[in-house]
Amino acid sequence: MTKHLPQEINCDALIGPTHHYAGLAQGNMASMYNRQHVANPRAAALQGLNKMKHLATLGIPQVVLPPAPRPHLSVLRRLGFRGKDAQIIATVAKTQPDLLSKVYSASSMWAANAATTSASSDSDDQRVHITPANLLSHDHRALESSWTATMLEQVFPSSEHDNDSPFVHHPTLPSLPSFADEGAANHMRLNQPAQATGLHIFVYGRHDAHSVAAQARYPARQQRDASHAIARLHRLSPARCFFVQQHPKAIDAGVFHNDVIAVSHKHLLLYHEDAWVDTAVHIAEWQRALNDQLIPLCVSRSQMSYADSVQSYLFNAQIVSLSNTEMRLIAPHECTQIARAKQWINTLIEKDKTPIKSVDYVDLRQSMRNGGGPACLRLRLWLSTEEQAYIHTPCIWSPHLHSRLEQWVNRHYRERLIPTDLGDPKLIDEVQKALSELAQIFQLPQLYSDFF
Repeated sequence: MTKHLPQEINCDALIGPTHHYAGLAQGNMASMYNRQHVANPRAAALQGLNKMKHLATLGIPQVVLPPAPRPHLSVLRRLGFRGKDAQIIATVAKTQPDLLSKVYSASSMWAANAATTSASSDSDDQRVHITPANLLSHDHRALESSWTATMLEQVFPSSEHDNDSPFVHHPTLPSLPSFADEGAANHMRLNQPAQATGLHIFVYGRHDAHSVAAQARYPARQQRDASHAIARLHRLSPARCFFVQQHPKAIDAGVFHNDVIAVSHKHLLLYHEDAWVDTAVHIAEWQRALNDQLIPLCVSRSQMSYADSVQSYLFNAQIVSLSNTEMRLIAPHECTQIARAKQWINTLIEKDKTPIKSVDYVDLRQSMRNGGGPACLRLRLWLSTEEQAYIHTPCIWSPHLHSRLEQWVNRHYRERLIPTDLGDPKLIDEVQKALSELAQIFQLPQLYSDFF
């Protein structure tokens, strides 16, 4: 039986109860600027849920991904800290507060870094491939990888659980500097209208781990060898894979991932003129590969600077289809506060020759203050109708699930959290109780059993 064309499925991460501002992400301007500021975990989670609800009401399929277990106490024990949980937390809070922030980090909320995925229509074995990111560039992110692999295998069960399952789960790439992988935040897919097979654009920061970085201020996170490895593992046609270098000046300006400077949807690409090295050359290549069906929406450097791009997070917006011909931009509220961003959006939706006819501004202020906008919070999978049937059903967004999660957040989340609060021994019990209940909501009883 012929499968239906793949549909874009948005998998949004539920923001965890330990959301705080520790400034752990070097090169992420918002994260660095808001270090030690007061966070509101409850507001953060509710904002994320409201974004999911908004997209679901537009007819966009939504899957809810659970947050990582925190604190990561096993890491502290491996580092030689001894005693009961509360004793360990008290010692680390006193002697290494930055380490405590890392093991308490709620950074798994940014699901765009969770993995790289490929549609079955793009893979030569006709399977959906998923590779969790190793996130080697930062300690607090690297701590997520084993959890991410476990979680994704439960939400998207593989053939080990069902012989007919379309999902193939790969382990993270080896923890070697040359294979540092940041997931879908540095990957884009383009496809012609009504065509199942897509192009894959892999964006890297450096050629290899030992080369001298062209940028002077901030490290490039994605390695080219990692992108090539993902393409091989996912059995993608080399003729339909493109490997492009992120512009070093963009990285230095705070564009730590490609999804802060470009976003794709179907045959439409929204990007900054200086997103990549030789941007114009690459656009011409992709246009030819899509038989002149690509709709490139270029924001020139004269229209918006890197600084405006980073502050507004225009390119971290989501583009969604309302019909076969009409698309909508889901942009962060910050775009209304940056004059050039708002002006560019207003001009865009007034044009006749682009499918984006409207814009919705969403409030994700808590996430944005840590450097994550609408697109950071979601991982995309391209699944046929038949393949969607294999998703763990209790994780699929519904009004009932939304209501239960709102109630759960309001019961368990604090309204105020700063890094020094992480030393409170009560927080451990609060979080573990909350996550144990969440596992029941998602009907995944073993979800956190190996991590507490």
